[in-house]
Amino acid sequence: MRMGRFLLVGGAGFIGSHFTDVLLGKDGVESVTIYDNLSSGRDWHFRKHLGNPKFKFVNGDVKDIETLKRAMDGSEVVIHLASNPDIARAATEPDIDFREGTYLTERVLEAMRLTSAKRILYASGSGVYGELGMVEAGEDYGPLVPISTYGASKLAGEVLISSYCHMFDLTACVFRFGNVVGPRQTHGVGFDFVRSLRSEPERLRILGDGGQSKSYIYVEDVIRAVLTAHEKTAQKFQTYNVATGDYITVREIAELAVECVGLDRSKVKFEFAGGDRGWKGDVAVVRLNTDRIRGLGWKNKRNSREALQESMNALLRDAELLYASVKA
Repeated sequence: MRMGRFLLVGGAGFIGSHFTDVLLGKDGVESVTIYDNLSSGRDWHFRKHLGNPKFKFVNGDVKDIETLKRAMDGSEVVIHLASNPDIARAATEPDIDFREGTYLTERVLEAMRLTSAKRILYASGSGVYGELGMVEAGEDYGPLVPISTYGASKLAGEVLISSYCHMFDLTACVFRFGNVVGPRQTHGVGFDFVRSLRSEPERLRILGDGGQSKSYIYVEDVIRAVLTAHEKTAQKFQTYNVATGDYITVREIAELAVECVGLDRSKVKFEFAGGDRGWKGDVAVVRLNTDRIRGLGWKNKRNSREALQESMNALLRDAELLYASVKA
């Protein structure tokens, strides 16, 4: 399948900015448009591309369907990344994942129905599976019973996409990611630990009991998985788990953060909040079967520990550069 003309909805964020970098350097890509209202995305993520004739940025809200349609028309492929980035926020604002998740997906699909874009690559997540303990879930596992409104919103997005594919001749690849990490990350456990240790190096507060265990995947591996599936998937609708196949606990991530920041572990006190999870709706243990995406020839270059280590080191480098620029 040819690459074509891309619209990145929510493309100014962490993952979207890396997609932009890769797509603009890839043969066969004719254009890349970012559509983002910059509520959580950042303009410095794409600023270096503003002089590229293949690149365009449109500042717009997904809920504004007329602006979205104008930006989308002429594109062939939509990479849909827009959603609520703060998963724990739903505990105090339960409708956030509908307003900034499911509804956004419906708007994207409706705009696609009315424009030239007929293929969607959707960023879903492992939260659609709910709480399965040590069960390694494949894409056809069911029933799917999310335990968070974030997981529910992602699953609702998936079934909306499936319905539009079958009713209005769209095609789709849906990706259930593990925890994505890397440079330009704006939240997440490793990110939070590094920031906390830099401001208060003698102690580290850890949500839950530290036993939470998940896969952490480097953003470059995610992008290769998505584009591999885009090129090789002929089905009208297909889902893919994208993860490393190995797992790391929150306690181990805390130890790694101390190492990356360059602190003496014996001088850092870990303070556990207690309980078996970080917040209501957090899935403490996630196991994903990735045979389907690997069957297309994809494999991850970094394991969970390596992905987190590189992500935290990138955060420290960016912080030093920011400090240096402000000081200058």
